[in-house]
Amino acid sequence: MVTNNEFKVVRDLDITIPMRDGINLAADIYRPDAPGKFPVLINRGPYGKNSYASDPDHSLWFFPKHGYIVVSQDCRGRFDSEGNSYNPVFQEMADGYDTIDWISKQPWCDGNIGTTGQSYLGATQYTLACNPISHPNLKCMAPISASSNFHDSWVYHTGGALEWGWMIPYAIHKGLNTLQRAGKDQLIPEFESLLLETDNFARPLKDEWYNHLPLRDWVEKLQDVAPYLSEYFDNELDGPYWWDVNLNKHSNNVKVPMMHIGAWYDIFLEGCLNGFQSVSCDGGNDLARDNQKLIVGPWAHIRPFTQPTTKGAGDIDFGVDSPIELHQHLLDWFDYWMKHKDTGIKDKPPVLLFVMGKNEWRYENEWPLKRTQYTKFHFHSNGKANSRHGDGSLSIIPSQDEPLDSYIYDPKNPVPTRGGNTLIIPHGVFDQRPIEDRNDMLIYTSDPLDRDLEITGPISVKLFASTTADDTDFTAKLVDVHPNEYAQNIQDGIIRARFRTSRKYPARIYPNEIYEYSIDLWSTSHVFLKGHSLRVEISSSNFPRFDRNPNTLSPLGEDTQMLSAKQDIYHSYQYPSHILLPVISS
Repeated sequence: MVTNNEFKVVRDLDITIPMRDGINLAADIYRPDAPGKFPVLINRGPYGKNSYASDPDHSLWFFPKHGYIVVSQDCRGRFDSEGNSYNPVFQEMADGYDTIDWISKQPWCDGNIGTTGQSYLGATQYTLACNPISHPNLKCMAPISASSNFHDSWVYHTGGALEWGWMIPYAIHKGLNTLQRAGKDQLIPEFESLLLETDNFARPLKDEWYNHLPLRDWVEKLQDVAPYLSEYFDNELDGPYWWDVNLNKHSNNVKVPMMHIGAWYDIFLEGCLNGFQSVSCDGGNDLARDNQKLIVGPWAHIRPFTQPTTKGAGDIDFGVDSPIELHQHLLDWFDYWMKHKDTGIKDKPPVLLFVMGKNEWRYENEWPLKRTQYTKFHFHSNGKANSRHGDGSLSIIPSQDEPLDSYIYDPKNPVPTRGGNTLIIPHGVFDQRPIEDRNDMLIYTSDPLDRDLEITGPISVKLFASTTADDTDFTAKLVDVHPNEYAQNIQDGIIRARFRTSRKYPARIYPNEIYEYSIDLWSTSHVFLKGHSLRVEISSSNFPRFDRNPNTLSPLGEDTQMLSAKQDIYHSYQYPSHILLPVISS
């Protein structure tokens, strides 16, 4: 536990910070109750600058106790800040820079400024880091659970589907403040009625609204709540609209050390891993390239990292070692770069991973690991791999002349989401058996392992498939089957057929022709223990996490009807469908 708190904390409320266009943003300032200058940490978010003030363990209170000033700021168009509109993430680069510039001129700032915060408060950091001009007083950053690519892991997914399960309810939750600011409080009950009645701040949509067609009706329905949704639909392709806020395209603009913190079941795991990797490889100077840190734990998106809990995410308890004092890691980070203290952080390897299954933390020198042995596990069957009761199997032996597997994908009856890297809808670890009885899922399971098998790194599925549709989706999921048959989801992914080769340049498919698909399952660090089995699920939907493909090739969101399609999956010498796993030798 962190000890030896040095200062009492006082607050200065409702401080206005001017932006370059004359708009004033509101901030609360938490500072040590002592004279003198201090280094400053910035939290910039859309949820209300005082929304965390009641938590005495929050960083707003923690860091001032240790000699930092913390500025908690409402983003433009949110709560106490000025601004007639709110456009998530896109507005944060300039406003973040101007906030740093104002702070650097205050008599209480010692010239050292850093950033911290989780989720959207991490996204504001990644967006700020895209700026081609790095402020000289910005010394380091620490984004937590945030997307470094707003297109590929916020609005859409790497494979091209919409992140449907969280995007619309999240827009409603944030939009309630938009209605209040516009004096339209009378509309709030109407939008709240779309959400499930739960005790959570982030409440999912009711099923009938997730299922509503056409999807573009939401653009009109939420015009008062989230006017930016129309731009999201109109910019389905990965193009210039998104690139200004894509850190991975602008990693050469990063001039400062960054600590990237994420989780294996986090919806923004992509942001943590790709952000770390892109800046480590292509940062704008040696200081940035040589001083990226990565921490990945066994949690989902929002976790009480520093509280004494052993639960991970969903069903699984990852053991007494899974919680970490994240504040201590951050304090060591900030003290080194902003107070020039020798905290030992430079002596430690740059990567700290939690290895699930073994349930232990481990330091590594890079990501992905150089000692990785990428290994193909091939799909096999006698043509009846449907459901977990079928004849599908998985092994390192290449497929030969085997019959194909088929299923009917009916978007009116999609495979339901059951955990995984999502948000608002239930996320994390869940037993997959309740959905594995479906005949529209192909299940390939290995024999029980005769020794432990560690998988740490990026995962992908190579799929050879045909469909009777003009466009369709294919999904893949890696599962750990325990000796008691509990089926633990590890990672999953999706590919929209027209985006199989490019997210910028779609290419249609033709019915009944065989195409090669690469499904990105992101990454994990997990040990399949002796006696456990590896399993791969193949299907065409994961709803409501991802929007359903109506199989029509119509423009996004315009379909009012959905068509069924027959899907054929090939595994043979000519069409060797397989999962590629990053095996780590012990």
